[in-house]
Amino acid sequence: MPAVRVITGDDVHSCVNGSAEECVDLVRRAYLTHSAGDSSNPHSSFLRFPHKPNSRIISLPAYLGGDFGVAGMKWIASFPDNTAGGIPRASAMLILNDTEIGYPFACLESSIISATRTAASAVLGAEALAGERAARRVGFIGTGLIAGHVWRFLRDLKWRIDGFRLYDTVRANADRFGETLTEDGATGVVTVDTAAEAIEDCDLVVLATVAGEPHISDPGLFAHAPTVLHLSLRDLSPEVILAGQNITDDVDHAVRERTSLHLTEQRTGDRAFVAGTIADVLNGVVRRDPARAAIYSPFGLGVLDLAIGKWVYEQVTERNDGTVIDDFFGSAVR
Repeated sequence: MPAVRVITGDDVHSCVNGSAEECVDLVRRAYLTHSAGDSSNPHSSFLRFPHKPNSRIISLPAYLGGDFGVAGMKWIASFPDNTAGGIPRASAMLILNDTEIGYPFACLESSIISATRTAASAVLGAEALAGERAARRVGFIGTGLIAGHVWRFLRDLKWRIDGFRLYDTVRANADRFGETLTEDGATGVVTVDTAAEAIEDCDLVVLATVAGEPHISDPGLFAHAPTVLHLSLRDLSPEVILAGQNITDDVDHAVRERTSLHLTEQRTGDRAFVAGTIADVLNGVVRRDPARAAIYSPFGLGVLDLAIGKWVYEQVTERNDGTVIDDFFGSAVR
């Protein structure tokens, strides 16, 4: 019987902190492996609650082949009301399974892994669509946990950025985020009063909100053809989507659950407005249209969690950290 290694958030953080290049490369390889068909990534399942309609727990099972050779599932909860009590919105665990005998061999705290793979996917998409690690001005709409992780990846990957525009529905959150950026050495940091101000004149726009319905509906805001990282998936109206060049990570996954892409499909009756996937961009199959906003809407595939999680497990195991439970399965399964 295999042992099970339990890996805490501190263990995970010690691996991913300062490892932006490694994490982006893991995500790139995972996307290419998935695109090549050496994966299995069923649709996520959403557990919702009648008494808390704004909350959910999502299961993301997956298998990732290639150099990874791992299966597993992320179980991630999103309870936005937590933040009012000083508790993070998201909590998660990741189970890794052996692909030969099926037994789980690791249990990892996964909110950090989830945020890391989201940020790594975002900056990978930004670089692939922008063509370089540079932006004259970056606009953040939503300045919470995910925005913070995206900023740290931009910082650690040494993106050249001249200025920032920050917007959050709670201005104090944007102000705090601005203080963090400034302390990290960013310049030209300005908190603005509207989402439009964080889009206009920004050539990279990061949407990282908790919006459940579109709240940005004017395609004219994107007439300057920025790169848009639509990480929260539900911010943009069908009018904005139809005016842009749309890239996602997996079309079948992203065009569902009332995402902006899903609402646009319901409006048009087809998916012709989706130009392709990030793997298509990486492989040169799809090229950036410089005349339109490039809108990257990654659904967040479970294979990415497996890629980062397996790498973390290997790092932690190599240094003999975590907690190993040799008799986790006990005699009850004999």
